[in-house]
Amino acid sequence: MEAYLLDYAHQQLKREKVFRDPVHNYVYVNYQVILDLINTTEFQRLRRVHQLGTTSLIFHGAEHSRFGHSLGVYEIARRIVESFEKNFPSTTKGDGLWDSSQDLVVLCAALLHDIGHGAYSHTFEHIFGTNHEQITQEIITSDKTEINQVLRRVSPDFPQEVASVINKTYPNRQVVEMISSQLDADRMDYLLRDAYNTGVKYGTFDLARILEVMRPYKGHICFEMSGMHAVEDYIVSRFQMYQQVYFHPVSRAMEVVLNRLLSRATYIFSDHTQNGPSTPYMLLPFLRGDFDLDDYLQLDDGVLNTYFIHWKRYPDDILSNLATRFIDRKPFKSVRFDQSTKRQLPQLRKIIEQSGFNPKYYTATDNSFDLPYDAYRPGKKQIELLQDDGSLVDLSTVSPIVSAISDKQTGDNRFFFPREVLQPQENVDLFEPEYDEFKRHIRNGKLTNP
Repeated sequence: MEAYLLDYAHQQLKREKVFRDPVHNYVYVNYQVILDLINTTEFQRLRRVHQLGTTSLIFHGAEHSRFGHSLGVYEIARRIVESFEKNFPSTTKGDGLWDSSQDLVVLCAALLHDIGHGAYSHTFEHIFGTNHEQITQEIITSDKTEINQVLRRVSPDFPQEVASVINKTYPNRQVVEMISSQLDADRMDYLLRDAYNTGVKYGTFDLARILEVMRPYKGHICFEMSGMHAVEDYIVSRFQMYQQVYFHPVSRAMEVVLNRLLSRATYIFSDHTQNGPSTPYMLLPFLRGDFDLDDYLQLDDGVLNTYFIHWKRYPDDILSNLATRFIDRKPFKSVRFDQSTKRQLPQLRKIIEQSGFNPKYYTATDNSFDLPYDAYRPGKKQIELLQDDGSLVDLSTVSPIVSAISDKQTGDNRFFFPREVLQPQENVDLFEPEYDEFKRHIRNGKLTNP
């Protein structure tokens, strides 16, 4: 039995499998275990989960999925491993170079790193308290999943090894840093892939050059000094993508609509006992706070959208209105505010309520500073460059550009509300009495002191 498992761990395909890819041209698969993982039910589900969630409602080309991204991360990791094996193989224990016995765990972790993402993942997580990284580990380690069954064919402990890479507790730090650091296979793929599909040019950088100067060193991963400008360009590209795409105010507005829609659904259906076409049977375990892994894996973006379409005709006015706003892409309006104008928000909510909208579901504040991003943070999984004398130096100490944006969080505070409040001509009787007062608070897309 052990001999069979060992054979499976190293079993090569008789003919290399390739996937055509718009970013990497080809994704190459040589190991049977990788192909088997791709063909599992859990991995195929990622085809039905958008990579960018509500951002696809702003950038119409951004229809790409977690499936394509996961293949891309795998391909970058495969190229890194290939380079390390060729140029930096370990010859003695503890020399800090690449141990080829780590190849398979890297490739599997890269492929599966996003397997736990759910439908409209970040908004869904916020509402229902799920955590995609924890669920990723559960999918990998649960004996109920096809992925676990494939991984256990390598060895009984192999699923836990792969999960520990996701959990960042795997003992080989080079493996962890290849998947999760400030310059890793995950980030490099999603920047290039998201830039390609949104049609912007901000996220492009020289991937080939970065992979060329990337190397294992003293048990970590660093970059040769000659590649500093390629790494610097990556940091700037990442910064620009967050400002122009990931923090886009209309995308955040649609996330607010989705958040409020799911909140209203929770209020209506959490103790729902009636049956009908609008009953969200597959969502009920989450609305009631009693779901398991199988429930989670049944959901994807299409399932939620189907319920939202049904809810457009639901008798509850708030639920049907929010569902219509989301499905028909009618985002909330937003204005920026700061500490000096924040005190006006209660008055604005009062005006909105007087206009006929429940402020619990039709207003929100969103702080992009809270989103999981900072430009570059020295000292925390920092990017290190290898100098001629063999010492390492942090990128921000030799790059004036990176130094200028290091440890700085950029973003804005926004107040979201129904666009109709600014358009009284559509409902004169309902909005005109409050229109002038509301407008007094807003000028050039931000709150001002009236």
